[in-house]
Amino acid sequence: MGDPKGFLKTKREGSGYRPVCERVKDYDQVNLERAKEKTQEQASRCMDCGVPFCHWACPVGNYIPEWNDLLHEGRWEKAFELLNATNNLPEMTGRVCPALCEHACVLGINDDAITVRENELDIIEKAFNEKVATPKVPTVRTGKKVAVVGSGPAGLSCAAQLNSAGHSVVVFEKDDKIGGLLRYGIPDFKLDKKIIDRRVSLMEAEGIEFITSADVGVDIEAKVLLKEFDAICLSGGSRVPRDLKIEGRELGGIHFAMDYLKQSNQRVAGEEISSDKLIDARGKKVVVIGGGDTGSDCVGTAHRQGASCVVQIEVLPKPEECRTEDYPWPVYPLVLKTSTSHEEGGDRHWAILTKKFVGEGQVEKLECVKVEFSETDGKTCPVMKEVPGSEFDIDADLVLLAVGFVHPEHDGLLKKLKVKLDERGNVGTDEGYKTSIDKVFAAGDMRRGQSLVVWAISEGRRTAYNIDKYLTGESSLPKM
Repeated sequence: MGDPKGFLKTKREGSGYRPVCERVKDYDQVNLERAKEKTQEQASRCMDCGVPFCHWACPVGNYIPEWNDLLHEGRWEKAFELLNATNNLPEMTGRVCPALCEHACVLGINDDAITVRENELDIIEKAFNEKVATPKVPTVRTGKKVAVVGSGPAGLSCAAQLNSAGHSVVVFEKDDKIGGLLRYGIPDFKLDKKIIDRRVSLMEAEGIEFITSADVGVDIEAKVLLKEFDAICLSGGSRVPRDLKIEGRELGGIHFAMDYLKQSNQRVAGEEISSDKLIDARGKKVVVIGGGDTGSDCVGTAHRQGASCVVQIEVLPKPEECRTEDYPWPVYPLVLKTSTSHEEGGDRHWAILTKKFVGEGQVEKLECVKVEFSETDGKTCPVMKEVPGSEFDIDADLVLLAVGFVHPEHDGLLKKLKVKLDERGNVGTDEGYKTSIDKVFAAGDMRRGQSLVVWAISEGRRTAYNIDKYLTGESSLPKM
């Protein structure tokens, strides 16, 4: 390493965030830019640790120690080349990835981990700003055509890899803009949509074709794609939300989180939403059910819309603030996550079960009860029990359900293709990502279930390798 004692000299320092009082007034990105010199200094903390568990933990296998060393030396362009070799969308993961790599950092055993995610973001942003990230058009075309259905991170990564192998790629998206949940599921204050547009423009310049407002299986018959393309990649995500089917669910003012976030992103983009379909938190008492990232995004969005108060509840117990023996290094720990949205206000409560929605026509309150989880022998799941006498109400004008997703949409494309599903309702594949239908493959959440952006990128890359091998008999693309 350039400075083998860098971690002894320099403490971890992130890029920081805009002041809360400022950022809640707009949808601009909350994170601040970091000076080039500061990034190089932070990169010097990366140890010559022998076995880089950060690389092991990263689903795309980023060359983290190598590009940190190059950063420290000021060799930004070479660092970009290494980053670009493993990650098709580092400007996305650099903003929204939970940084599995940092939790596996060797330095993190007894000190603060390297700022891997922020270093990654600084590399790609500098590459774009200095026109180093430019289109790479294949010099030879194979004559093979591949259809990618779905333009989320899995579909975009798969398309980029297959295009680099010389295949002609067409990406179909049922929404009117490219990006999938990158565009419609993540608020602009975390991921400015101009970042997606910039990447799509680069991919178009490389020869990839994008067709929007095209719901394959509805607007375009599946048999047409089977006839016109040599291979198909299904990457439509896991978009069927998990519902909370309790008494009062039919009341007005109760919405799925993704419907709320999508509409908010559309409004930020300047799209008009009719008053009868508008989901707006302004002046309302908002309750978010679900303690994950989607719930956190709802909290931040509700703040910006001017909610009178925001409460987020989660049925599971409050996680520990530090790693416990149940999650030993280097595995990803279940620890308390406080996002920038949580820092902006609102209340959070754990071990709360919603029993009933109450109101006349519109939701007015939630009837809840506290729960506890019994200890087990570790071989069975803890049993949830209601705490006697702990019943209470939460006033609400708007309830947002952020309790996850169950599986991809079955109606339309999947039903018409007649692909086999797994026991969870996801698209079943063999170890080569191939479905039960010849020349049809699957990637991302549609195949593995709801997961992270970085896993979707990994899935897209792995599927591209297998499609390339299917089309040509062998592949020079990386397997991950």
